[in-house]
Amino acid sequence: MPSNAVIWDLDGVIADTAPFHFLAWQRVAQDRGTTFTETDFKQTFGKRNPEIIAEKFGRDFSPQEIDSLARKKEELFRRIAKQSIRPFPGVLNLLLSLKAASWRTALVSSTPGENIRLITGSLGIAGFFDTMVADKDVMRGKPDPEGFLLAAERLGVSPASCVVIEDAVAGVRAAGDAGMKCIAVTNTHPAEKLAEADKIVDSLETVTVNTFEFLLR
Repeated sequence: MPSNAVIWDLDGVIADTAPFHFLAWQRVAQDRGTTFTETDFKQTFGKRNPEIIAEKFGRDFSPQEIDSLARKKEELFRRIAKQSIRPFPGVLNLLLSLKAASWRTALVSSTPGENIRLITGSLGIAGFFDTMVADKDVMRGKPDPEGFLLAAERLGVSPASCVVIEDAVAGVRAAGDAGMKCIAVTNTHPAEKLAEADKIVDSLETVTVNTFEFLLR
């Protein structure tokens, strides 16, 4: 079994879920008599719900109120996204190639476990991952590297032997701080925003197992 691993982000890397998250946040904002703009969404995409709520709705919420608001948003997201989830180009082929080459794989997301199960189940890809890290598995979300380091620990590999696939600025930074290589895909942010990554691609269709091997040499 190789000692190298690929750690995947979920939203914006595996599936184009951004429109569903945006609509869910807009509905939450409307219920509170405020707005949640596209700029708000871009600034917070990839962060955990408590951080987004504090940034965009105010910091005077109790932990119980934050949890309730976050649950409502994610229930809305799942209801909206349930029948419409599609993988980004290249994702399924790359997962198949990694499995055929016996690479270890993990999924690390700032989203709740229910969302992870919905998306991976809808796409039929849950079995491709050796471990999955959701929001409740860590104390700190990206750009803190805790989630990536936990995935490496669970996989039994060193951080230096891992390549992260990310689409968000916070995720790219977390990968670097974890001591991991990073491929950034420009699904949700332009290349100039992802400049800290070791490699930037416009589509995972251009990424192969050889790409990961080269980065880890």
